[in-house]
Amino acid sequence: MASSTRKNAMYNVAYRLFSVLLPLVTAPYLSRTVGPEGVGLYSRAWNISYIFCLAAMLGLNDYGVRAIARTRDDPKELNRTFSAIWQMQLMVAGFLTVLWLGYVFFVAGEEKEIAFHLTLMSVSCLVSFDWCLMGLDIFRPIALRNTFVKTAAAVCVFVFVHEKNDLWIYGLVWSLATLAGNLSCLPSLRGKVRYTRVPLRESLKHLAPCAVLFISVMAVNVYRTMDKVMVSGIAGLEQNGQYENAEKIIYCLSGFISAIGTVMMPKISHMQKQGRIGEIREHIGRSMNLILCMVCAMAFGVAAVADRFAPLFYGEEFAYAGTLMAPLAMTLIMIGFANVIRTQWVLPQGRDSIFVRSVCAGAAVNLAVNACLIPGMKSMGAVIGTLMAEMTVPTVQYLLLRKELPYRRYLGYTGVYMLIGAAMLLCVRGAGKIIPWGGWAGLGVQVLVGISVYGILTLLYWKLSGFRPGSGLLRKISGGHGKKA
Repeated sequence: MASSTRKNAMYNVAYRLFSVLLPLVTAPYLSRTVGPEGVGLYSRAWNISYIFCLAAMLGLNDYGVRAIARTRDDPKELNRTFSAIWQMQLMVAGFLTVLWLGYVFFVAGEEKEIAFHLTLMSVSCLVSFDWCLMGLDIFRPIALRNTFVKTAAAVCVFVFVHEKNDLWIYGLVWSLATLAGNLSCLPSLRGKVRYTRVPLRESLKHLAPCAVLFISVMAVNVYRTMDKVMVSGIAGLEQNGQYENAEKIIYCLSGFISAIGTVMMPKISHMQKQGRIGEIREHIGRSMNLILCMVCAMAFGVAAVADRFAPLFYGEEFAYAGTLMAPLAMTLIMIGFANVIRTQWVLPQGRDSIFVRSVCAGAAVNLAVNACLIPGMKSMGAVIGTLMAEMTVPTVQYLLLRKELPYRRYLGYTGVYMLIGAAMLLCVRGAGKIIPWGGWAGLGVQVLVGISVYGILTLLYWKLSGFRPGSGLLRKISGGHGKKA
């Protein structure tokens, strides 16, 4: 029934890489076409729509994956679980679609036209089955079909969007692409699960645990979505446009982190049911080492070149986005750390309350800091709020789990890779002052310097510590026998 973890990881990471690159292809065009205010206006409409979609899906992207992974060995139970969850999804998503239309017609302001054309985002939640496919370890159709759909959407952007008044077309294209992507995955469920009518009470029993996870999902998006709403409302659309483009780069890079967590959670959930706790602990240690290596490289790399990259990429009007991007990049380290604990320890064990408490604490910190700092510091206040929020999440996890997991070892990994990242940053900045070229050529040289310095220092650390990243990480999780690091 399931694909191998190695193939799943390959498909999912490749798809995430594509998802990272695609917005980076269309974003410069949109920025130059509609300017900071246009980007800010679209950002407000999109993010409000996204909040409705999150509510429509509740916590299914975590709960649904786990529920399917736990029942996939029993076809009868699998079909009942799938059917009950989907019936619940139809009720909740249908209700939220009606609420969204109420918002569009009676509440929305200057973003009303764009918001109306984003309605298909809410409709797509009725037929979103990623949670089922991921729970069954089926990642290939999600990756391939969504890649095709998103490529077509990107082409449409370049063909049909030519001025600020075309923003509604931009919204329609991407919301239509979301719906088409969800529908394209339906054939992959054939022969894997079958819908069977179940009593309403059986569907409603999934509502409470989903709602618990939804609290955490919503809390996370308070400081990933509401901050933009607050910036646009308090500091204006131009500041929101700068913040949107700064965060876009960071959000894209965080896709690599979530790709690994997405692949591993159904496997870990299955292992948890089999009682293989020792293997899970070992796997978390190896995952933490690799994830921290990756996120520190991205964080310090972005911080090193942000001031040169932003005006080159988005245009001179967005030079300030580079100033925002440098500190915002540090959130990648905290996101990576928290993601490993969440997807490989907390959620597979069904300890949702720990996840909820940590992200709700982060959301509360974010709202408080934003309210205090955005009026005076504008978009930089939102950056500080996001940093404080992302730092709060792993801190709360540590306070709740410090007796169960070897946090001292994990913090040791963090310190080492941050030192390597800091050395890379200094070398990249130094190279930027020495090299005679400007523009993309100069940026390219800085990137090569950064890759070389980080790569050499990391390989030296791995040699001294005896860590072997290719010695069976995926084999262990898929049932093989890799060597212990």
